[in-house]
Amino acid sequence: MPEGVTAIYSGTFLAFDFGTRRIGIAVGNSISGTACPLTTINDERNDMRFATIGALLQEWQPAALVVGLPCNDDGTPHEMTAHCRRFANRLKGRFNLPTLLVDERYTSAAASSALDEEGIHGRKQKSLIDQYAAQQILQAYFDEPSAGIHA
Repeated sequence: MPEGVTAIYSGTFLAFDFGTRRIGIAVGNSISGTACPLTTINDERNDMRFATIGALLQEWQPAALVVGLPCNDDGTPHEMTAHCRRFANRLKGRFNLPTLLVDERYTSAAASSALDEEGIHGRKQKSLIDQYAAQQILQAYFDEPSAGIHA
């Protein structure tokens, strides 16, 4: 498939908001077009992170994975851009699943707003913000599948 062209995948998806300290994960289904926060991995050790991800993949059997790609407001690469690309490539290599990158600009702000609407404010958001950001990333893909690029 040519670079930049996204195949349309159908079924369950897992999405990741990658961070050096935490990884937020969301689950969704392309048929309903909805995403839900799932969990946050709070372990910085790669072996533990990938073991947890492997267990989630076994449980959810996703058709594809989506990873948020951070960029500056003007679309230029952010300091985390290369880390997220590397993470996406590791997912693809380890688990042999289609892995898509989706622009994640403003997802943390949208996640914070969603938590505010649920009555979760301030420091109480810390344990949930990453999985809600992953939800925003996955919802952005469902809303515009052509925006996903292959890792």
